[in-house]
Amino acid sequence: MNRELFYAAMAGEGTLDYEMYLQTKALLSCQTPFSDLCNADELQFQVVHQIEELWMKLIAYTLLDIDDYLQAENTNRVITLFRRVHLAQKMMIQQVALLETMSPKEYQAIRARLGNGSGQESPGFRILLRMYQPIWNSFQAQYLDKHGLTIEKIYDSHYNHGDAYVVAEALAEFDELFQKFRYEHMQLIHRTIGFGAKSLKGRPVEILSEGMSHKFFPELWEIRGQMTDAWGAEYGVKRDSLGGHH
Repeated sequence: MNRELFYAAMAGEGTLDYEMYLQTKALLSCQTPFSDLCNADELQFQVVHQIEELWMKLIAYTLLDIDDYLQAENTNRVITLFRRVHLAQKMMIQQVALLETMSPKEYQAIRARLGNGSGQESPGFRILLRMYQPIWNSFQAQYLDKHGLTIEKIYDSHYNHGDAYVVAEALAEFDELFQKFRYEHMQLIHRTIGFGAKSLKGRPVEILSEGMSHKFFPELWEIRGQMTDAWGAEYGVKRDSLGGHH
């Protein structure tokens, strides 16, 4: 195939309504020109990370709406929008697998062009790290404090699978999927450059490890352990086998 001919056609003319609405001419020029790529994998590396930024932009934008609906106690809209967020998070996690098709040798050439850049500098990632606390504050004020509820009550002593509970579970899933994305990212680093590389000086891996141990909503995870301990105290930590004794 004539590469140059196809390269020229890939960006389109930018004159059709679809192209103008989506600004495809500008969008498809955001990557390094084909002639300047350091290897055949660099385009994939850029595209995956640029798409991740777009998903995080959508997630952050949607979280702002969720916060408004939390404050209005519009639970149906909160749950619908959280489903959108969760699906976008799952797509982010799935896309990381694309980068596993890149060999460590090929990544080294790309890494040389990154300078000191890392995923910790991602604007989308940084803004999401700032948004969870206001979201929690709105949930706490409108779904718990306003109705005299606590996490313990909605999960255990006053459990009725009500609005506060379903919103809490949507928050927990958001938290869980964010941690899964961090885990997949860390595994990708392990696969491409390794954790023990001296040139890393340990710091990027330390940052990721610290992040994975950080929960957005620790109260939602702690209640599960507290309930299990309470059940253990009532029914016994160790129970008889279903098969009985012979």
